[in-house]
Amino acid sequence: MTGADAELKDNAETITIDSEEQAAPDDVQDEPERVKRPGFVYFLGYGIMAPVARIVFRPKIIGRENIPATGRVILASNHLSFIDSIVIPLVATRRVQFLAKSTYFTGTGFKGWVSRTFFTAIGAIGVERGAGQAAQVALDAGRSVLDAEGAFAIYPEGTRSLDGRLYKGRTGVAWLALTTGAVVVPVGLIGTQEIQPVGTTVPRIRKVTVTFGEPLDLSHHGPATSGKARRQATDEIMAAIHQLSGQELANAYNESPPVGTLNRLAHRVFPRERL
Repeated sequence: MTGADAELKDNAETITIDSEEQAAPDDVQDEPERVKRPGFVYFLGYGIMAPVARIVFRPKIIGRENIPATGRVILASNHLSFIDSIVIPLVATRRVQFLAKSTYFTGTGFKGWVSRTFFTAIGAIGVERGAGQAAQVALDAGRSVLDAEGAFAIYPEGTRSLDGRLYKGRTGVAWLALTTGAVVVPVGLIGTQEIQPVGTTVPRIRKVTVTFGEPLDLSHHGPATSGKARRQATDEIMAAIHQLSGQELANAYNESPPVGTLNRLAHRVFPRERL
């Protein structure tokens, strides 16, 4: 592994839609900008990386038949390591896209080329991180993939769990499912945190288990405009993920605590929906 590759794996982190200041779902544009579908680099990378990963890491894959062969599907997974965003596309039966920081696609020189090629090869979509408009753009990107009858991977917890517990899901995944009519396939990852623990740069050879659950049709919860429907649908997704992963439940959102007495008080009295 080159120094550039090591730095990529050490610093990379998927986009999180987790700010209290982000745009509300009702404000998302009706016509999101089309996202480029995976092309030659994706298939070349998949063709090289998938067989090598399966030989080296020997992942145990359960329930791949639960991924619909066609149509709109969201793969909603627990999140333990950066390596999750490599494992899921490599073992899924569909072309899977997910969100990653836009800076991974805009670098220059050899390092920029390595970053751009690597993240393109694993199906990443570059979007800006942050709150407000950036969160709307992230939701738009996921919706665009689904509107094109694609497969989109998302981590409802928002960011990876550093203590191994399963945190409460944010409702962006439910909004995407209820808005697009996509089914949700819950994914349970076990052992990926052992491949590349937090703070390490070189992946280790460890066995992992990837379990794809039965598809969930969430339409019975109600429309995407209903906060209650989004919350209930998200809770159903997280319950399915928990059944597959067997993690201890954190019963909290995976986020830094509010800073300052007033902020903590406001957070407790007026909790906001997490997207």
